[in-house]
Amino acid sequence: MRVRAGKAGATWAGCLPTPAGSGRARKAKQMAQAAPAAVLRPWRIDDAVDLQRAFVVSGDLAAQLGAVELSTLARCQSFIADNLATGTVSRQNFAITLDGIAVGNVGVGSMEHRHGTGWVYYWVSAEARGRGLATLALVSISDWAFTEQGLHRLELGHRTNNPASCRVATKAGFATEGIERQKLKYGTERFDVETHARLRTDAPPQLRPLPTYTT
Repeated sequence: MRVRAGKAGATWAGCLPTPAGSGRARKAKQMAQAAPAAVLRPWRIDDAVDLQRAFVVSGDLAAQLGAVELSTLARCQSFIADNLATGTVSRQNFAITLDGIAVGNVGVGSMEHRHGTGWVYYWVSAEARGRGLATLALVSISDWAFTEQGLHRLELGHRTNNPASCRVATKAGFATEGIERQKLKYGTERFDVETHARLRTDAPPQLRPLPTYTT
């Protein structure tokens, strides 16, 4: 088992800057004790029950995954086997887990090693949002892509009507680069996409990456 970043057993709270103000060390310790352990690791077939729950409680997940249907355990198992658990030279996904429960996905695809580029993407179950987890996962996958894959430039995009995803990108050190008009289509509606990018030479965000297991 190999760990790229962070420390095994580290908590989500421990990856954030220490809160400002009086008693900040005590508050940080209390947060670390109360928060579940956040880790990136490869997907497993037995994560299907977690994926199914995420799909059921997250109304926007079907669109993010390309209108795929994941309401049954069998379909979740097949989706993990075909799309998430098996990496390639151009794509790798990691389950975002809290105390062993898969609550999201972060990955890098379209890896082009000649030019050192890749496209990153992420989602988090509705039940696990609002904790900064997507930002930490994005920081972690970026660190892995730069260090382990030798990439130089990472890109991502989000609909312009999705400010939460924009905040994730900017907090993770991805600079805004421009708008791609009507790039995505969901149903009969088309959406503009804002593109962000981060270079290996950019100043890293002041966030410690999550422990990232590759096996």
